[in-house]
Amino acid sequence: MTRYLCIHGHFYQPPRENPWLEAIECQDSAFPYHDWNERVAAECYAPNAMARILCGDGRIVDIVNNYARISFNFGPTLLAWMAEKMPEVLAALVEADRQSCARHAGHGSALAQAYNHMILPLANPRDKHTQVFWGIRDFEHRFGRRPEGLWLPETAADTPTLEVLAEHGIKFTVLSPFQASRVRSLKGGPWSDVNGGRVDPSRPYLVKLPSRRALAVFFYDAPVSKAVAFERLLNSGEAFAARLMDGYDDARQRDQLMHIATDGESYGHHHRYGEMALAYALHHIETQQLARLTNYGEYLATHPPTMEAQIHERSAWSCPHGVRRWHSDCGCNSGSRPGWHQRWRQPLRDALDWLRDQVAPRYEAGLAPFLPDPWAARDAYIDVILDRSDTSVARFFEYQARRPLTAEEQVTCLRLLEMQRHAMLMYTSCGWFFDELSGLETVQVLQYAGRVVQLARNALDLDLEPAFLDRLEKARSNLPEHRDGRHIYLKFVKPAMMDREKIGAHFAVSSLFENYPDRARIYRFIFELEHRELLEAGKARLIVGRSKVTFEATRAADVLSYAALHFGDHNVNAGVQLFRGEEAFQQMLAEFREAFGRADFPQIIRLLDRHFGESNYSLKNLFRDEQRRVLNQILVATRDDLEARYRTITDQYLPLMRFLKDLNAPLPAGLKTAAEFIANAELRRQFEADNPDLTRLDVLVREVTEGGVELQRDVLAYAIKTHLDRRLERLTAAPEDGAELARTAGVAAVVRALNVEVNLWKTQNLYFQLLRDVAPGRRDQARAGDPVAREWLTHFVLLGECLGFNVNGLAA
Repeated sequence: MTRYLCIHGHFYQPPRENPWLEAIECQDSAFPYHDWNERVAAECYAPNAMARILCGDGRIVDIVNNYARISFNFGPTLLAWMAEKMPEVLAALVEADRQSCARHAGHGSALAQAYNHMILPLANPRDKHTQVFWGIRDFEHRFGRRPEGLWLPETAADTPTLEVLAEHGIKFTVLSPFQASRVRSLKGGPWSDVNGGRVDPSRPYLVKLPSRRALAVFFYDAPVSKAVAFERLLNSGEAFAARLMDGYDDARQRDQLMHIATDGESYGHHHRYGEMALAYALHHIETQQLARLTNYGEYLATHPPTMEAQIHERSAWSCPHGVRRWHSDCGCNSGSRPGWHQRWRQPLRDALDWLRDQVAPRYEAGLAPFLPDPWAARDAYIDVILDRSDTSVARFFEYQARRPLTAEEQVTCLRLLEMQRHAMLMYTSCGWFFDELSGLETVQVLQYAGRVVQLARNALDLDLEPAFLDRLEKARSNLPEHRDGRHIYLKFVKPAMMDREKIGAHFAVSSLFENYPDRARIYRFIFELEHRELLEAGKARLIVGRSKVTFEATRAADVLSYAALHFGDHNVNAGVQLFRGEEAFQQMLAEFREAFGRADFPQIIRLLDRHFGESNYSLKNLFRDEQRRVLNQILVATRDDLEARYRTITDQYLPLMRFLKDLNAPLPAGLKTAAEFIANAELRRQFEADNPDLTRLDVLVREVTEGGVELQRDVLAYAIKTHLDRRLERLTAAPEDGAELARTAGVAAVVRALNVEVNLWKTQNLYFQLLRDVAPGRRDQARAGDPVAREWLTHFVLLGECLGFNVNGLAA
């Protein structure tokens, strides 16, 4: 009897994009990363694509793609982010699926997922259909094949949901064993009660549906899955492998499948180095021939169900009360806030249901003059979401429209379709999962709702906001300062809403600090410059111009006039308005020129007020990332000034500081602060340089180590990572460059002595390429007596040792 093993990872992050920018803004809580997607990707998604296998002394002996040997699904909205921000990781996923197809008789290991993690049993029939359709279409776009299986968000299932999967040709899904109600042989006979997770997880089951369709279901092994997710099983690859092997039962006189399912983020994000435990366990099980690795598609093809099952309706893996976690105060929460309630969940869902049902018939009526089947058009709109190009949009209207549409009619259609997209995004499950109405995830779904409200106003001239706020008011926060849903919406959603003036203000203010090309993309907005005039006098700068701005998603466009004045430092004033014609614009331009020529800044402020009224903007109105970039630019001079002052102090008191050090006496607080500031600044500057002074670096490292200097570890770690990544990129491009290799090995040796924890993931990956593809040839040349190859190999071995590799096999 053969033992089969399948490990499934559900990889997902809630959409974090600003609904107006269609991008994630800087999230300080994710520091030193830009945002939480980037952080989780760096800790989990990327490491699993290049997972380290270690030898007994903890050094790297191999790097493998975990995804090629497990079953996995990624949320479509996460893949959309990855395609833009980490395309190399997405490419590794696609390659892993290709390899798994070759390994498993044409059955790929990747599964699709319902589009934006909506709890499908709580969705209306139309949304169920579109969520599955979009999930499948997104999968086809990314992986180039039809999916066999589909992951249900939170494994939330009921019969209508399974019907939709079967209707779309999905062969199987994965559920919690606690969702199984009863089972019996497909040949008939009595039903066996398997409530409480007592279903045998080692085989697939068939769920027969009222439509006479059927769907296979795999119920995962709950105890081992729980141990992976919550019991620190991933602390040891050996223990993980042993626990997986304990899941088999010799009493089963047949082939059996051991399979687990957890959040994929367990492997590296929730449990540090979890991806290495996974890689080791799979390597150990496979090399020792303890079990055969498989995936669900292959196992289903070779072991079709012999048992049928019935599931608990409206059940999920993360709520023992069915799916009440997403609509009521069922008692499920994070457990970190005793005494808090979640009574806000039902009023929130009621408010969103009301909003959805208000816009649905108006969406139909609004599109009917242009598109014969508005709901089929919504399904097909996924192809536009996946490709916003003019060609894609034209192709969509060619197939969907009754007749050729004017540009204005296309804008109306796109606004209504975007309204429907956001009306589904606002049901992303994370909005209800946690403890508090004002939490980030819930505010995110309220922002999607705010976008629906705005698009309804723009496309339908329909103001739903007052009635929507009345309903939100019934959702009560746990925090007195946030009161209720109305207050939270007005506090966090309303200020985040973008209109053409706010977007134009960003362009105007940022134009003072960046010389944009005539056609510039800022997030999902396209700016086409029609006129720009920049005037400068000392620190003061004035820019006056006009630009056409187009929102890529809806193709809505306006021409805006703007003016912005920078006095120096952080002092900026700007105004924006709709373009009022060439004559008015030239008159305004002449007035600003005349006032700036006289350096009459009070008059310029008055002109801003007169021409732009109350639409006055400053650095506070920049989008967060640009705001940080501009502030950093402004603060460079401040940082340089501080460094010069601190250096004066350290230079003046250096003899005293050395004397105190010889006596092992503590430095006074002021001197200690100055010395640490200068040491960190000089270290950072060395690593930011293309070729640091290794002699000076060595002295600095010895001084900070012996002097107990408090290092700015996060800042230095980032500078070192960036420096080493850049050096290894150069080295892989020109591996024959012995001088570059020697310098790189020297820097790595200094870094090792500095004892700062650095993310070496990319650096190690590049080194591994050289170790695999270049080093064997150089070793052979060195053994044949080539002195250049011998010297190259010496530096390469040193570099590998510094980067944590086992390079014993490279001895010349």
